[in-house]
Amino acid sequence: MLVYSAHITPRLQYITRFFSKELGTPEWQLTTDAQAFLTEQGARINYSTEVLDTQCLHIIPQGLLSQTGIQQQPVNVTQLNGLPVFFQTGGTLGFDLFAAAFYLLSRYEEYLPFEKDQYGRFPATASLAHKNGFLKTPLINHWTLLLKQQLLLLSPGTSFRETTFQFLPTYDIDMAWSYRNKGIWRNGLNFIKEAVSLQFSAFSKRFKVLTGKEKDPFDQFSWLNGLHEKYQLKPYYFFLVGEHTNRYDKNISPYAEAMKALIADHAIRYPIGLHPSWHSNSALSVLKKEKELLSSVTGTAINASRQHFLKLSFPETYRNLLKAGILFDFSMGYADDNGFRASVASPFCWYDLEAETATDLLVFPFCFMEGTAVFYKKEDPATGLAELQKLYTEVKNVNGFFSMIWHNSSFTDEGVFKGWKRVYETFLAERAL
Repeated sequence: MLVYSAHITPRLQYITRFFSKELGTPEWQLTTDAQAFLTEQGARINYSTEVLDTQCLHIIPQGLLSQTGIQQQPVNVTQLNGLPVFFQTGGTLGFDLFAAAFYLLSRYEEYLPFEKDQYGRFPATASLAHKNGFLKTPLINHWTLLLKQQLLLLSPGTSFRETTFQFLPTYDIDMAWSYRNKGIWRNGLNFIKEAVSLQFSAFSKRFKVLTGKEKDPFDQFSWLNGLHEKYQLKPYYFFLVGEHTNRYDKNISPYAEAMKALIADHAIRYPIGLHPSWHSNSALSVLKKEKELLSSVTGTAINASRQHFLKLSFPETYRNLLKAGILFDFSMGYADDNGFRASVASPFCWYDLEAETATDLLVFPFCFMEGTAVFYKKEDPATGLAELQKLYTEVKNVNGFFSMIWHNSSFTDEGVFKGWKRVYETFLAERAL
């Protein structure tokens, strides 16, 4: 595939590499030589304002890919070819597909001023996708299919590799046990709090678990192992191993023998990633230490992570991950709504907008988290299952990458999580049919 442009920029190189991968073609070549472009045989894309040849796909640039720096962009979302589009410039497709996809993948809007939520995050409600009704749609995957169709119309002999649907369940282990292995002081203080506040059922539950009369409700690991074996799944587990507990980091001590044994057991069965503590988000030295600690327990190199509370701040968070040796990130999604944060259901490399460079950090987006359905949207299990199924179907229809987040604590079948264990079992059973 040859792409002609008056200017070859890092942004254009990045987005053409992305579409080359998505379409399963050899890496596209870029040229500023109009004559060489006209003599080329096969599928070609003219990414310029010039009219060079009617037998090539013509995308008229909106201007974003030739710019540097970050500034407000004129975005007007309309419907074209049955899909939401913006950066309408005419041409074969009617809009600047390259610039629009770059805008979404780079998370351009998250570099612009916005009102942060209580945790300092960019909320789904502030996004272009939410405001224009396409948050639940892997829009870039649909645009990719549109691009493929148009290229085949112009050059029927073009060969594309078919993409394969991928399914990856993931788990965040914020707190492996509700009562066990927390130490005498933490349990003692909780006993006192429960007694003083007359929480007799909680007091009784804690006592029964600690005396071995009941199983710890967060200990769902054997049950999950059984599901993985039954449905032949290889999920990712992300462990929180912060050295200190606080308001946001309530994990079991990573130095507790039971915790080390749990992590080591899972490292034998599954890929393991780091769930960086809240404190590590602003302290690179802490992030590196937690990564080293998890690596020492697993006996393997740790190169994947997902941010605790999904706390992402661009570009600082991803730059710190790269400095710590993290190459795969699984944080690309929202806490306050389910859907596609980058409007894509495919892994993609992060582009550092401030540095104007593509990086080696590979981002794996997710589109559903049970905590979002329970705590933010206040959905009942039936409604949550319906949304999970719908998002799954959306991704499967474009042969994309489907990933979701669950927590061991959500399988207790108690309190606000009553019925959610059944949701998970039902979903896995149905997708196996």
